[in-house]
Amino acid sequence: MPASAQPPASLQDGPRHIDVYLRVLSALMLRDMRSRFGGNYWGYLVQVLWPCAHLGILVGIMAFRGVKAPITDSSMLFIATGALPALAFQYVSREVMKGYLIHKPLTYFPQVKKFDTVVARCLVEIISSFLGLTLVCVVLLCFGVDPRPADMFTAITGYLAALGLGIGVGFINVGICSVFPGWVIGYILITILLYMSSGVYFLSCFMPDEIYHYMKWNPVTQLIDWVRLGYEPTLPVQVDYLYVFGWIFGSVTIGLLMERFVVRAQQ
Repeated sequence: MPASAQPPASLQDGPRHIDVYLRVLSALMLRDMRSRFGGNYWGYLVQVLWPCAHLGILVGIMAFRGVKAPITDSSMLFIATGALPALAFQYVSREVMKGYLIHKPLTYFPQVKKFDTVVARCLVEIISSFLGLTLVCVVLLCFGVDPRPADMFTAITGYLAALGLGIGVGFINVGICSVFPGWVIGYILITILLYMSSGVYFLSCFMPDEIYHYMKWNPVTQLIDWVRLGYEPTLPVQVDYLYVFGWIFGSVTIGLLMERFVVRAQQ
């Protein structure tokens, strides 16, 4: 090919940079999966299986206390509709922060950027969340429970919104822990309080109006109501979709700004 007919060097380097970036992400994701429990891929399976174990523990407690599900005909399905979106938010927002701290030494390599470690952990957590969701549905089917919602679109979008909020808050956590590493412990305590008070074990809309009014300020409560509305369309819940999306896009924006001006400034 004549020299004049060759594409510019910038166009030649474009695919090469993309290929290198994808290789870096895949390497970080594989390392992430191996660095969970036990230092091998079987340890990653533990995290995927945890939602099923979590569901079994909660259902066992409800059965022991003789508590019946307020909606749906199955206690397992009722707990799953509350626990899965709450855990999706909790795991993603926490593990994105932990992934940054674990993979931070790798950023001394010129090919690995700090933001790459965050993106890789986000991808791993999204895959883990959907694997856990699929596994829970299989377990429900094995126990004779139909996991299909009455309104598939509402249930799925509610779960996706939980993942989106987890990513946004995870970005903010990365910015905070880049300055204060001890925030990891503090945030775990916060997520425990959020989980206990968000309506996983009960229906928030059945609380007194004064309490329900303040509970709706918690976006996780609205995410749980959003998913449960897909299973019980007549449920008297009040999901403020604008408020939830404000939390999602607001947290993502703040997190990206913190990555640009706080995380990159750290040596």
